[in-house]
Parts: sequence; C-alpha cells; structure tokens
Amino acid sequence: MKRVKPVSKYLLAILMIAAGTMHFVNSEFFLKIVPPYLPLHKELVLLSGASEILLGVLLLVPRYSRLAAWGIIALLIAVFPANVYLYQNQDILPASPIIHLLRLPLQGVFILWAYWHTRPADKKS
Repeated sequence: MKRVKPVSKYLLAILMIAAGTMHFVNSEFFLKIVPPYLPLHKELVLLSGASEILLGVLLLVPRYSRLAAWGIIALLIAVFPANVYLYQNQDILPASPIIHLLRLPLQGVFILWAYWHTRPADKKS
C-alpha cells in the first residue's frame, strides 16, 4: 500500500489536469452538458476546468494535497448535475444507454478515490 497511494495520487492528479484542460480545448462539448437552469454556461465551463487543473496540481503539492482532495470531492459533487443532464439528454453524446447510466455511479467512485487522499498516509512499513 506504501507505493499504491502515491501512484494513485499521481493518476488522479493527471486525470484532473487532463479533464480540466479539455474544458478549454473542447468547450463546446462541456457547454452542451451544462443544465439549462444554470446561468453563465461559458463561465461555469471555464471555471470548472480551471478548478480541475488547479486541484490536480495542488494534489501533487504535499502541503496542499489533502485540501485539494477535499476540493476535488466538492467539485465532483458540484458538476454532478451535468452528468444527470447528460443522462437525461443522451443525444448529446451518442452512446449506449448503459454507458450513460454507468457514468452516474462512476462519479461516486471518483469521489471515493479522492476521499482516500484526504486521509493521512499510513506510517506502517
């Protein structure tokens, strides 16, 4: 477990940074999945992307790592309505209905993954 957790942290950081970058590279896709009842769609897409990048970077900084993990959890909860909206409007991203359905609990897996990094590292060898 001593090696697994640091590798896991790097993978989560890379995933967050990559996902955040995609908000800038492919903003049009993310604009489509912002629920219509939310204001400032473009700003929300850019803010969530910048937040993902920042949190991913901070996850790699030991001093801020645990705080960044909590931030990732908060962000994943905040963007969950976009995943629900995508499930309700599957024509936005053509895929099997089961794929759309599985994306919803996958968000919980990511939250648990980030939560693992809010815990102090084991001091056991």
